[in-house]
Amino acid sequence: MERVPYFAQFESRDRVLDLVSGRMDPADDPLWQQSGATDPAEYAEWSSHICGMACLKMLLAHWQNRVIPTMHLMRECRAYGGYVVQEDGSIKGLIYRPFVSFLEEKFGMQAQLKEHTPIEDIYDLLGEGYVYIASVHPGIRTPEVAPPKQGGHLVYVFGRKQESREVIFHNPSGHTPETQEHVHLSLETFARFYAKRGILIKPTGEPQA
Repeated sequence: MERVPYFAQFESRDRVLDLVSGRMDPADDPLWQQSGATDPAEYAEWSSHICGMACLKMLLAHWQNRVIPTMHLMRECRAYGGYVVQEDGSIKGLIYRPFVSFLEEKFGMQAQLKEHTPIEDIYDLLGEGYVYIASVHPGIRTPEVAPPKQGGHLVYVFGRKQESREVIFHNPSGHTPETQEHVHLSLETFARFYAKRGILIKPTGEPQA
């Protein structure tokens, strides 16, 4: 099986559960500097919002052999309107349409927003050279637990297993190696978490072996 590079949205991938649960302050992540943040405070402010940038980081490493820190990607995407810091300090994003423009203009990739699109439709396209950044509930890290809703998090879908009709993806907020890299879920299970929207991408370059 092709080994696709993996990156978490938090730099300490072995501490993800502590970070998302609040047991650990992101400012205390000992690897925060690898994100490209200017200081721990910036990292703490943004790290829970950049699952989409982690997906993009994986996509670029996969197809263009480029590894760009997530915070660098966030700043460039923000310049396109992909993130907005509102008056109360809250962060809105990832905003899909500006992100599509960012992918096309900055990285030369064909990208399109998909809405009201069943995962079965995406599954068919995965065999035609497309990848997909899919909106799912973050609880997808524990697929045995029913999610309260769909969406709110992004994962990088890059493959499929035809014999069992499974999608293969990386989850930037997975909490174990098995829930982070090369996760296999049936279409039926994935659909329980999937909000039927995301970004379909035809990458440029060649996938890295």
